[in-house]
Amino acid sequence: MSEPSRTTAELIVECLENEGVTHVFGIPGEENIRFTEAVSRSSIEYVLTRHEQGASFMAEVYGRLTGRAGVCSATLGPGAINLLLGVADATTNSTPVVALSAQVGMGRSYKESHQSIDLVSMFAPATKWSALVATPGAVPEMFRKAFKLAQTERPGAVYLAVPEDVEEAAAPADASPLPVNVPRPEDPSAAQLDRAVEILCSARNPILLAGHGAARGGAAEAVRRFAEALDIPVATTFHGKGVMPDDHRLALGAVGFMRHDYVNFGFDQADVIVAAGYELQEFDPVRINPGGDTKIIHIHRFPAEVDAHYDVAVGLQADIGGALDALAARVTRTYPSSPGHERIRELLFAELDRGRADDRFPLAPARIVADTRAAMRSDDIVLVDTGALKMWMARLYPTYEPNTCLISNGLSTMAWTVPGAIAAKIARPAAKVLVATGDGAFLMNSQEIETALRVGTPMVILIWDDNAYGLISWKMDLEIGHNVETHFGNPDFVAYAESFGAKGYRITAAAELLPTLRTALADDTVSVIACPVDYSANSALIAALGELDESLS
Repeated sequence: MSEPSRTTAELIVECLENEGVTHVFGIPGEENIRFTEAVSRSSIEYVLTRHEQGASFMAEVYGRLTGRAGVCSATLGPGAINLLLGVADATTNSTPVVALSAQVGMGRSYKESHQSIDLVSMFAPATKWSALVATPGAVPEMFRKAFKLAQTERPGAVYLAVPEDVEEAAAPADASPLPVNVPRPEDPSAAQLDRAVEILCSARNPILLAGHGAARGGAAEAVRRFAEALDIPVATTFHGKGVMPDDHRLALGAVGFMRHDYVNFGFDQADVIVAAGYELQEFDPVRINPGGDTKIIHIHRFPAEVDAHYDVAVGLQADIGGALDALAARVTRTYPSSPGHERIRELLFAELDRGRADDRFPLAPARIVADTRAAMRSDDIVLVDTGALKMWMARLYPTYEPNTCLISNGLSTMAWTVPGAIAAKIARPAAKVLVATGDGAFLMNSQEIETALRVGTPMVILIWDDNAYGLISWKMDLEIGHNVETHFGNPDFVAYAESFGAKGYRITAAAELLPTLRTALADDTVSVIACPVDYSANSALIAALGELDESLS
């Protein structure tokens, strides 16, 4: 008696296992029943979410922390459309994701029919590759290509649509997953290395900018070696926080908030920028090179994007850590320390110290940042949502290891942190995980609290509560002198958390926050902390920064 044939769905799961996939985040539908069932019989864990958008953010954070493509899955039509936001966020954040969805059967793909929409065209602008798996025999090649593209520099998202009739069809007997080949980092070009050495040897005041590529490329140690060998200061992007520990004497902090923040003055004084892993979507380079005349050495696995304010003098297209080490070995000089660099560090530390001692209620943003840092270990993970709080956390939250302060600064979408925290705990189970989110972003994906409790991923959700879309209010106040249509009401967050079976806390005095954070982080469950915030400090910050000049007086 012959063996029963495999379905295409089973072959797809074999290909996922071959790629080392451990989790699929998603919601099943009628049209991908066989795929979901095949996953349940495999080594892969299916993480059932409460919204497909949450699944896409989970896949993104998993990919960001592991370097392996996170996988999300949905049914056709509305389910697939709900994946799009996290998929686009992954691509703009240079994060590997493979998104899968069902599609109508080939027998009705050419005409108007129920739940049919051109998903491949919809995902194409937001991915590195978007394609339809039109025949069972194409599965091994298409899935190998999908993972190769997703995980190759520059990483990003890939989308594959699997028609319902293809999924349930028998797979060819000789079809099997293809071998996984991982390209190895290459050495920098000798000629380009010579040019970079020449520029650095004639520089007076170079500065190193460490970006997302340095974080995900494992180049943190090489960044530190390079900085210490040449004695030059290091700033990071929001995505690069922790590549240079903020307690290092050469660390200047994160750049990208506004033109006149403290860290930007380090770039005003620079005549050469060594950009290690910087990508233009992280922030506009006009903020660090307004005149477009600073020499730039671009070190990355792929060429720089073209921009008038990022005119590359030398490009080292290579492994970032290896290129930095090769450059440091050739540049035998060091550079005189600028008193301005130490002044930048003093200003940032003083701002955080003032916040730590600020007992106002509702709480000052800097107080929330200081207490959050005090409650977290150096290797714990905080996920920072988009909003006014992102500016405070990105500027002031001291970070000591890469990928321990996660910020979305590509698409800068809201509401990715609650679902993302589930994936962070799965990817790094030993770390404590904390979500820093505004009240507006929190309620967009708060349903994933149920997912976290069900799959057993403890986390603390700290809500910066101001009953408004705070960042938009801030921007309106700056540009038109007042804000409109940004305020709303909130539920009782403590009761809301408890309705899921989570723990809820409400902060009623500044002194309560740090002990509450420590208690919640020690619990093996999901905790929600509602912390009122006083964003009047936003205007005071802008006024203070506006008074500074290059002398940092």
